[in-house]
Amino acid sequence: MNVDSSTCASSGPAQHWEQIDWNQCRDQVRRLQARIVKATREGRWGKVKALQRLLTHSFSGKALAVKRVTENQGKRTAGVDHVRWHTAAAKLKAIGLLRRRGYQPLPLRRVYIPKANGKRRALGIPAMIDRAQQALHLQGLEPIAETLADHHSYGFRPKRSTADAIEQCFKVLSKADAPEWILEGDIKSCFDQISHAWMHQHIPMDTEVLRKWLQAGYVEEGTWFPTQAGTPQGGIASPALANMTLDGLAELLSQRFLRKQVDGVRSCPKVNLVRYADDFIITGSTKELLENEVRPLVEQFLHDRGLQLSPEKTRITHISEGFDFLGQHLRAFAGKLVIQPSKKNTHAFLEKVRQLIKDNANVGQAVLIKTLNPVIRGWATYHRYVSAKATFEQVDHEIWQALWRWAKRRHPQKSPDWIRKRYFPSIDSLSWVFAVDTGERLETDQIIWRRLVRTTRIPIQRFIKIRGEANPFDPAWDDYFEERAFFKKFGISRRQAGIKPSCRTGPADAGL
Repeated sequence: MNVDSSTCASSGPAQHWEQIDWNQCRDQVRRLQARIVKATREGRWGKVKALQRLLTHSFSGKALAVKRVTENQGKRTAGVDHVRWHTAAAKLKAIGLLRRRGYQPLPLRRVYIPKANGKRRALGIPAMIDRAQQALHLQGLEPIAETLADHHSYGFRPKRSTADAIEQCFKVLSKADAPEWILEGDIKSCFDQISHAWMHQHIPMDTEVLRKWLQAGYVEEGTWFPTQAGTPQGGIASPALANMTLDGLAELLSQRFLRKQVDGVRSCPKVNLVRYADDFIITGSTKELLENEVRPLVEQFLHDRGLQLSPEKTRITHISEGFDFLGQHLRAFAGKLVIQPSKKNTHAFLEKVRQLIKDNANVGQAVLIKTLNPVIRGWATYHRYVSAKATFEQVDHEIWQALWRWAKRRHPQKSPDWIRKRYFPSIDSLSWVFAVDTGERLETDQIIWRRLVRTTRIPIQRFIKIRGEANPFDPAWDDYFEERAFFKKFGISRRQAGIKPSCRTGPADAGL
């Protein structure tokens, strides 16, 4: 394969994967994506299509697509053809396989994973070649999706997270005249039921490639089954396709429920949408408004796309009763909104920790700490932006009890005092620290401990929500995202750190 020197290392034309200049590839793809954003805003759909074709036929786009699917978490999972691209030679060869002419996707490999309610979720695993094709075409589709997306949609979008969604809930529900009723919405089997006809008509990408993806079918126990609807959970492009299917609901609600003046009286229905993938809430001023006007409108919007609300998970709740959303519990006490980790989420986390401790009954203390720390730190970091202090204290106590039982089972003949000294030393004025001496020493001969993470030691701080119109594919927002990344890493702005902002102007000047 001839690889142009403009996309490889400075040593000249390359015949090896390691020689590809990835920074140059990213720059070339990013420039095309920025042009797609501009053409989308201007409504020049012919230009958009031409730019997408240029991107999906470029070496840079193909190389980055192969790089993505060979370095993500699913790189070791093969499709129905049992092919994996492990070697550099296989990856370089794969770039040349990404062609539109003659492309025919393989069926998906059907696997099942357990759900929290005891049921199983079906996943469709594409072959490596099909994952790379999806990653390639996603590079041309995602800039459009981000440009047209609902401002308060946060799931499966770059630079957005559940923390953004929760912070938006806080902004809507913590005001003095905040809405008091919430429609908790959940879409039934969203990924599996999206209408193929609707996607063919409304998803702005190569329709022939999209049609082949959607109709590839799946293989289960050696038998091929056709797919009549939906986009497979497990496909790289599926989250973007699902998001684009659901985008437009916010605008529909804002047009239908405007603030109006009726007989000199100001009417405000207080309808707000916050969505994370297929989970969403809609606020309203009254229960009747949500029940008789908002819900039918949402149901019709979904019906046009082949979808429907889940009867079991969709309900209307008063804010004083509280509701769970994305692992948090939101409830108003005496007019003040309080957000805490939900009991269900906390219980599931503690059960996971207890099971890990039980499964590691015979390992050393150092191994157990190494196993538990990422789980504990990840959970606490997720909840650090809400009122989690009391929950953190409870969680630390529950984990201590489980560890105490673990230690007692190991030494049934030893006294409690011996066990405490052996497994729970006092360190830095902290007592009962589950820690082990690593055997290493500082220059001052001080012991270096490996200790278990305490959730109460992780600082709770206020999260700064992303601006709704921020677009990571638009260069005008580069400074804004750089500022957010700096703040997330250090907890202060660049100005507070004494770093002068760059000279670029644009939307980023408005701050975080």
